[in-house]
Amino acid sequence: MEALLVDNPFTGAVACEIAMAPWPDVTLLLDQARGAAKAFHVVDLDTRMAICERAMNALEARQEAMAADVTRLMGKPITQSRVEAKKAIARGRALIGLARKALAEEDKPGDGVSRKIIREPHGVVLVMPSWNSPLLTLVGPLLTALLSGNAVVVKHATRTSLVTKYFVNAFDDGDAPWYLVQQLDCDYALLERVMGDVRVDHIVYAGSHMGAMRLKAAIAGRFVGYDLFLGGNDAAYVAHDCDFDRTVEEVVRGALANAGQDCAAVERVYVHRVLFDRFVEAAESRMQEYQLGDPASAGTRVGPLAKSTQITELERLMFDAANRGGCIVLGGKRRNVDGYGRFFEPTLITDVRHDMQVIQKETLGPVIPVVVVDSDEQAIARMNDVSLGLTASVWSKDATHAERIARQLEVGTVYLNRCNEIDPVLPWSGRKGSGNGIGYGLDGFFRLTRPKSLLFQIGT
Repeated sequence: MEALLVDNPFTGAVACEIAMAPWPDVTLLLDQARGAAKAFHVVDLDTRMAICERAMNALEARQEAMAADVTRLMGKPITQSRVEAKKAIARGRALIGLARKALAEEDKPGDGVSRKIIREPHGVVLVMPSWNSPLLTLVGPLLTALLSGNAVVVKHATRTSLVTKYFVNAFDDGDAPWYLVQQLDCDYALLERVMGDVRVDHIVYAGSHMGAMRLKAAIAGRFVGYDLFLGGNDAAYVAHDCDFDRTVEEVVRGALANAGQDCAAVERVYVHRVLFDRFVEAAESRMQEYQLGDPASAGTRVGPLAKSTQITELERLMFDAANRGGCIVLGGKRRNVDGYGRFFEPTLITDVRHDMQVIQKETLGPVIPVVVVDSDEQAIARMNDVSLGLTASVWSKDATHAERIARQLEVGTVYLNRCNEIDPVLPWSGRKGSGNGIGYGLDGFFRLTRPKSLLFQIGT
């Protein structure tokens, strides 16, 4: 059986081997998932919720080991991996708490007619999470799908596939039915075959545009639903009336957490001219406090990048910015720490033109380009002037002022005085090139179910 080697981004040593399943094993897995989906369809919601709650308890008991694996596999500092593990469990429990409202039957009687809307599961849901937040990109669609009555096959990004075992084991410990949650590891040719297989009823994918295009090609000719979560190039607007010190602290954190390898990381900062020089000076000072180092050390705030190709891409973006007149105030280079790791220095760029690739593309690195603006209107125009539209943040003391701006931004989520997070009660969605996916909130449940209308004539 073929195996792929995954390295530790800090030491470079082999972190794990992922065995690639052959087609006979994969087709058996799909048959098992199909059987589990048919059986689970008729399981009542209270039982589904109890299974999921027991699974969250089992995950909680293993959250330290889970966090350590995230750090070992993709380089996230251990303190941040622990936060991710804690958030994953909390989000799972939030979805359990939301399930009854989301899946409730709607009764619309009148005129001797009974009208009901019930929600039914799709069947088998293929969930493909991303490597950058491997627990959080899995727990949302997994819990939503299961609470809705589906069976789930998880094909995680190869780099972080190992974390899937925690969820499979947790549901086994939670007395879930056989084959309700299964892990799939296979090469991309077989994965395309799986996506096109009639035994898969819905697909949830978090990843790259290239992967999304291959997914769409694989399902061509099939009427199968899919949710695509394709990342962002998220902007922050620092208005003239912000709480300055807190704004600097939180914007830098939102950009540098996980070395900028989050889909909702702050990647562009627009600062009102009256604060621009002050903001650049304060941000540079704050960024210098972010210590690079061994991600397993509690003192490390910026870990190595998960993939070596990211370093090359960031260097290309730096070259483009400098070539177009940008000023790299801080950082801008690859580094190692005591001879270890593929690090990229926290980077601050000014004199930014809007046609620079560091503005127009998702960077997935610890990079903050800062752009001066003269008005809200100019900030709005610049924030919308990219091909992605996941989140944006406004930093202001005036909520009315912020909401006026928020309603004009072409993104799925707008924050006021916070950034780079998901509230599981609210829908998570994107605009433009950030994909068509909708997760969390009531809308997330609606995506992983189908409505059935019951129209009964009662009177004569």
